[in-house]
Amino acid sequence: MTTVTTVMWFRRDLRLADNPALLDAVAAGDGRVLGIFVLDPALWDRAGDPRREHLAASLRSLSASMRGRLVVRRGDPATVIPAVADEVGAASVHVSADYAPYGQQRDHAVETSLRCPLVRTGSPYAVAPGGVLNQQGRSYQVFTPYFKAWAAHGWRQPVEAPGDVRWIAADGVELPASSKAAGEKVALERWHAYLDDVARYDDERDRPDLDSTSRMSVPLKYGEIHPRTMLADLARERSTGAEAYRRELAWREFCADLLARYPEAAWKPLRPEFERMRYDEPGELFDAWREGRTGYPFVDAGMRQLAETGFVHNRVRMVVASFLVKDLHVHWKYGARWFMSALRDGDLASNSLNWQWVAGCGADAAPYFRIFNPVGQGLKFDPAGDYVRRWVPELRHLDGKAAHEPWKHGGAGGYPPPVADHAEARREALRRYDAIRA
Repeated sequence: MTTVTTVMWFRRDLRLADNPALLDAVAAGDGRVLGIFVLDPALWDRAGDPRREHLAASLRSLSASMRGRLVVRRGDPATVIPAVADEVGAASVHVSADYAPYGQQRDHAVETSLRCPLVRTGSPYAVAPGGVLNQQGRSYQVFTPYFKAWAAHGWRQPVEAPGDVRWIAADGVELPASSKAAGEKVALERWHAYLDDVARYDDERDRPDLDSTSRMSVPLKYGEIHPRTMLADLARERSTGAEAYRRELAWREFCADLLARYPEAAWKPLRPEFERMRYDEPGELFDAWREGRTGYPFVDAGMRQLAETGFVHNRVRMVVASFLVKDLHVHWKYGARWFMSALRDGDLASNSLNWQWVAGCGADAAPYFRIFNPVGQGLKFDPAGDYVRRWVPELRHLDGKAAHEPWKHGGAGGYPPPVADHAEARREALRRYDAIRA
């Protein structure tokens, strides 16, 4: 009797449940599947330690759920995947579609090198990029109409993990070491626990001092959970918090949709007039921003949280991004690149398009004259100063909101003075904006 083997190439779908590509891989053969993950130098070498650590932990968890049969190899996927497919005589190779610029190029190279079909099923999104278009057949440039079309389009219900997979073994490299708890089981447990608090999301999502966000951006980045699973759970919730959370999932897909249609948006502004914007070269002030030494406590707390944990609260991400672009006048692409190297949840579409939103040069962008006051934002969203004191130990002797303005309260030892005058920096940012509008 002839056996039929397929290959399941895991990428941003490190789970067994709600994985249509895996179901297709099982159905295409007789249940014999080789599961593989490729440590691609083009991605691995650019990732910072937090992202590598989480990926390693997630791969270990995935392998455990496959009875230790996940094959990990290093190298160019265009060489590795055809080689492993030939080794096992694969009838087909199965993947979730990748819409990122590099992912599309990589998959095309793999497809042209394979002797068998590369089958794309599903994606990391509830509605794949290109799934909703405006009346002109183009991607939406404004979020609200996109959100309405996205919600009207709908998505399939989650599917169970296949129960009849016969994972087959092959040679591979040792999984990278990691002591972190991650993976599908951890992601589901965190999500189910957070559902008890999702009703408060709309009221508390801007408060980094409360640490009340879900932090599901990391499991979503690696596909340890699919947004369909989350949306199915949210559909059973009746609260403004659940609806606000659903909009955030849609915003993630809005960014992916834009990047798929405009791949140059990874590092170039969607609004072409911003190509003429005058920026300062990154130098000592950029280093001070990156290292959390700007003298603005709310900004520094965020950058130190990022450096230490690979994560930073979304409200704080907006404030530190605005400070770099509009107070220090440094091009947003430098901040975006630093975030991509440092973030545990670094996702090219979300990262680049959200930086463009803050910089005023993207789709549905914040008006350029919306310049976050780094002190005012701290006083509003960290009113008791708890977030600042947690990440800026030099200021722990200052009580309450005094931590946001140490220069008014006798200073703080080795804590630096502000590197820029916000009021003057704001005026200069607006002067530069007026110049490109002329």
